[in-house]
Amino acid sequence: MSDYTHGSGIQYHLGTKKGDVGRYVIMPGDPKRVPLIAKHLTDARPVADVREYVTYTGYLEGEKVSVTSTGIGGPSAAIAMEELYKSGADTFVRMGTCGGIDPKVIGGDVVIATASVRAEGTSREYAPIEFPAVATFEVVEALRDAAIALGKHPHTGVVQCKDSFYGQHDPSKMPVFYELENKWEAYKRLGVLASEMESAALFTVAAYLGVRVGSLFFVVGNQEREKAGLPNPIVHDTSEVIKISVEGIRTLILRDRA
Repeated sequence: MSDYTHGSGIQYHLGTKKGDVGRYVIMPGDPKRVPLIAKHLTDARPVADVREYVTYTGYLEGEKVSVTSTGIGGPSAAIAMEELYKSGADTFVRMGTCGGIDPKVIGGDVVIATASVRAEGTSREYAPIEFPAVATFEVVEALRDAAIALGKHPHTGVVQCKDSFYGQHDPSKMPVFYELENKWEAYKRLGVLASEMESAALFTVAAYLGVRVGSLFFVVGNQEREKAGLPNPIVHDTSEVIKISVEGIRTLILRDRA
């Protein structure tokens, strides 16, 4: 691959280099969430700000920890993971929002992904479609334990990952409505918990790189509950999943030292 930064060691998209980031990284989508997460770290400071990628680095339990935004979707998330890995990271927690699929998943709930349906395109450039997109067990376990310790009872299971937000929310208007609607019904029958846009890419890239990864989501709402005439609260406050992601990283740090 060509060196677009002329031997500087600075990553082309993120603007980071070795020493800028910690081994552990929390990855929100929204750049505005980065300073909100960084407030939970000690001596956090901005280290890079390029395009959708904003990175802060601080300390947790004396360990260097970073927060990097990825923007929306698998392509930009995969770039972030690749370049963070080249900058020295090896443990990743994706923190963001999702929409419920299973009727038991309600706005305000927390979902932790064990695996993801690869209904997107990025992961197909890393692995054949038969390869499963699976989270790292110890990361899932750390996030679940952190959520429970903070008084939440997370849903843990499979999520669906797609490229088109509006393909999910208004499939009947799409030229390929027949495919979108039939697959969505299959996901419901298979007990898929929720839909989001990054995990399948991140889980697959992590397998390729040999690093650890997990995903944690705050449920904004559930369109299936609305269709069924069930209460469907719409909630936007992500403060709880921010705390869970930080405590999940803390749990991993302490367990890694044990």
